Amino acid sequence: MARTVDDVNVGNLLRGWRKLRGVSQLELALKADSSARHISFIETGRSTPSRSMVLHLAEHLDVPVRDRNSLLVAAGYAPSYPETSLTAPAMSTLRTSLEQLLAAYEPFPALVMDGMYEVVSANRSVRLLLDGVAGHLLEPPMNAMRLTLHPDGLAPRIHNLGEWREHLLERMQRQAALRSSDALRGLYEEVAGYPAPAGRSHTGPDEGADGHGPVAHAYALPMRIEAGGRVLSFISTATTFNTPMDVTVSELAVETFLPADAETAAVLRAAG
Repeated sequence: MARTVDDVNVGNLLRGWRKLRGVSQLELALKADSSARHISFIETGRSTPSRSMVLHLAEHLDVPVRDRNSLLVAAGYAPSYPETSLTAPAMSTLRTSLEQLLAAYEPFPALVMDGMYEVVSANRSVRLLLDGVAGHLLEPPMNAMRLTLHPDGLAPRIHNLGEWREHLLERMQRQAALRSSDALRGLYEEVAGYPAPAGRSHTGPDEGADGHGPVAHAYALPMRIEAGGRVLSFISTATTFNTPMDVTVSELAVETFLPADAETAAVLRAAG
């Protein structure tokens, strides 16, 4: 949702979010226990919404926490949600909890990313996947999307790169739309421009970690990557915080790579 100077008023911003979500004024009014007339007046500037109304509409439009602050400011109110650095003393308990969570996933790889897919923490098992990655991709802030899709990163070792690349790009597109983030769209355009395989590289059943024998993955798309002379197969999951009250926390995600077959699990346990 591109914005100009003229767009930065609460009515235009709310209209943009409503259209982005594909919701009519009447549908939004019914969800928010209001009227289409009131919603129209807010969007055209004929009515100034209260602070609680701004937050109420933002909730029903599933507006991200960061952008809820922008709506409040545009309506003339102070932001409601703080944005606290993860290095701040107030975040010490959260940092400790995240480190414990990552350690608990070992010997399986797991990491924490922010809203721009920058890695803020990772467990030791992630190192197994980073062998051979160019140094410039490992310099902080390390970006998970660049790391995965860059030709100097993991991409050359991902056996089903076509499918995995498509999955990651679709994920980024969806996130950019949900968050209306110019920065995220810029990152998407960058990584989408990296060299892509000529076609879908996955043409049949997956191989096991020993490189022999098919392994079926009917329940989720695996990432099949060569590491230590073996082809390992992972299913990824992403976990976010429920009802976050801080911008930083709202954009954190714990990404885990769980073994998709018994051979991969055995390799990871042996390495661990």
